[in-house]
Amino acid sequence: MPIQTLATLADIDAAEWDALLPPAQPFLRHAFLSALEDSHSVTPATGWRPAHRVLRDPQGRLCAALPAYVKAHSYGEYVFDWSWADACQRAGIRYYPKLLVGVPFTPVAGARLLGEDEGLQGLLASLGEEAEASGLSSIHVNFTDARADTLLAARDGWLERLGCQYHWHNRGYRDFQDFLEALSSRKRKQLRKEREQVGGQGIEFEWREGGQLSELEWDFVYLCYANTYLVRDRDPYLSREFFGLLAERMPEAIRVVFAHQRGKPVAMAFSLVAGDTLYGRYWGCLAEFDRLHFETCFYQGLEFAIGAGLARFDAGAQGEHKLIRGFEPVLTRSWHYLAHPGLRDAVAQFLEQERAGVRAYAEEALGLLPYRQA
Repeated sequence: MPIQTLATLADIDAAEWDALLPPAQPFLRHAFLSALEDSHSVTPATGWRPAHRVLRDPQGRLCAALPAYVKAHSYGEYVFDWSWADACQRAGIRYYPKLLVGVPFTPVAGARLLGEDEGLQGLLASLGEEAEASGLSSIHVNFTDARADTLLAARDGWLERLGCQYHWHNRGYRDFQDFLEALSSRKRKQLRKEREQVGGQGIEFEWREGGQLSELEWDFVYLCYANTYLVRDRDPYLSREFFGLLAERMPEAIRVVFAHQRGKPVAMAFSLVAGDTLYGRYWGCLAEFDRLHFETCFYQGLEFAIGAGLARFDAGAQGEHKLIRGFEPVLTRSWHYLAHPGLRDAVAQFLEQERAGVRAYAEEALGLLPYRQA
């Protein structure tokens, strides 16, 4: 059967889509991706035109799919290609529109090529042909898993890009104190002092599941989230409706920690739980407090992960300050197909140098970790 392009995920049954997913892929679930669309956070008006690719076998069974978007800009991707777009503009080459395969506003590695290998090979071949025939400058597959890396590395024309994030790994800690004991004396004292500073300001914390929050509490969550953008004179990527839809569609995956001072909420951090991992996604505060960000976004998450027996805590992209708090450097990958031969050659040279630099940085960053030497 021919490959279909879906203008909305509403055109496919949720159970059918989710059946293609490997375990523990919360951001690829139909519930998450459709909430982005239905809340108008992801629309052509915001520069994200859904163009999901699906392939069915002769019996009509869904056998392969790609979550894909035609992009009119590079915002909300977290794999930064602005310099490529600038170079194209100077050279008189049109860079937009481009096609992104990934999850909007979500720098979390995971499945990107869904379904059976044979069907995916057909989808990938069609993407390359489409880029050259329809005016798309390029195709980008961001934050891939090992399976996508293998499939894309075997295809001609795809360029690998490396990035570096910081993830915490649970080494079987009994509690937060046990984690602290694994650190050097100086770093252990620093973390204790930071936590004491927050407690000394009269701030207490409460964890809640998604289905337990009232509409007023969701209003507060959104107010905090939006404030992280508004203080920088930027519009938030996500709408209030998105959080409401997510609470309806996947409440069991949501965890929100509230920070209270004298009974009044002052900050929050929003996370998802799937499989053995806690994913820290959004945070915000309505007043400034010393070390509150570190406590709300990192130490509370570490404590939660240990208590829940989770193996990993992915607290979001960037943030070298995570290293001294026990988050280890982890390489991420994305893959890029550029239709213009000259642009492809230039980017290939750039990426070769960048990969070497990223690998060297990640190796150097290991030396900044706070753990005691064995």
